[in-house]
Amino acid sequence: MVKSGKQARRSGTLADSPSHLMHRALQLALDIYAEEAGEGGPTQRQFAVMEAVSVKEGLTQTDLVRATGIDRSTLADLVARMTTKGLLSRERSALDARAKAVRLSAEGQALLDQARPRVAAADKRIMALLPKAKRDGFLELLADLAAAADAVPDAEKAEAKALKKAAKDARKLEKAAKKAAEPAKKVRKAKPGKVKVAEPAE
Repeated sequence: MVKSGKQARRSGTLADSPSHLMHRALQLALDIYAEEAGEGGPTQRQFAVMEAVSVKEGLTQTDLVRATGIDRSTLADLVARMTTKGLLSRERSALDARAKAVRLSAEGQALLDQARPRVAAADKRIMALLPKAKRDGFLELLADLAAAADAVPDAEKAEAKALKKAAKDARKLEKAAKKAAEPAKKVRKAKPGKVKVAEPAE
């Protein structure tokens, strides 16, 4: 006899694994997104990049990593391909000469405008799978997880900085300990006296 509900969800390790369940939910969400976006529509990541750029033009790729949560190397490749397709343009940032600012092209804006209602339809289909009473709580939990993901790079940087400082302090203490262990001997070299040699008698 197959049990249903909460008891069924507790029947195995995969059923209790948040990472596995989120992976399955993500697959479902991406399938629904792909169906609604259609063959000529942008991928979910392309849409995220275009939407982020449309909110604030002139973002650097570092800004886009923060805004979208896409990792740096994937984002760099994604922006390069979207630029080749004519969806984005890149130019020197006015704030940082070393960085490039990303902007939507006219073609990119047109694709974004076309995609927005389709993405909204995908989101509506996904939320419709949940009881109405749970939808707000579901979005809040997802927002909490996204915030935790956003905090990871900052936490890693802070940890790396603290480790670097600790290593520097340890080197200083080691150097000071070695110096204290050495005998403080200051040998002063006296100037040799002049010896007057007597001349032989004639």
